[in-house]
Amino acid sequence: MKRTLEEISRAHFPNAAATPAQVAAFESRVGWQLDEDLRAFYLHCDGATLFRRRPDANYRILSLAEIERARVCLRGEDDDSMGAASWYTIVYCQDGDYVLVDVASSGGPYPLLDAYHETYPQQLRQIAGSFREFLECALASDNRIYWLEE
Repeated sequence: MKRTLEEISRAHFPNAAATPAQVAAFESRVGWQLDEDLRAFYLHCDGATLFRRRPDANYRILSLAEIERARVCLRGEDDDSMGAASWYTIVYCQDGDYVLVDVASSGGPYPLLDAYHETYPQQLRQIAGSFREFLECALASDNRIYWLEE
C-alpha cells in the first residue's frame, strides 16, 4: 500500500491527510471501522482525484465527510428496499455513478461494488476484493473505468 500511496501523492491530486481524530469521528458517525487499507489511505490523504482534477475526474475518492450510506446518496431513503445498510459510497465516477464499499463483514478487507445509478440497487457487481486492489486497478487504467472494459 505504501508504494500505491506514494504514487497518488506524486502523480495525482490527493487531499490533505485525515487526522486520527477525524478517522475516529468518522467511525463513530457511521458505526463501522475502516479496514487496514482504507485506514492507511485516509491517514495519508482524506480523499483524492486520480488522473485529472475536479470536476473532470473519473475517479474521485470521497473524503471521510462525504462518505454516506449508498441508499441515502443514490435514492434519498434510508430504507432496506433501497439497498443494503452495509453499502457506503466511496468513489464518485461522474454522472451519479459510484463505487461502493460493502462493510457487511467486520474488519475487512471490504469488497468494492459498481453502483450504476440507473440500475441501483437491483444490479451491483463486485469490482475489487479490497480497496488496495481497487486502487491498483484504477491507477493502471490510464483514467478509464477499468471494470467496464471486461
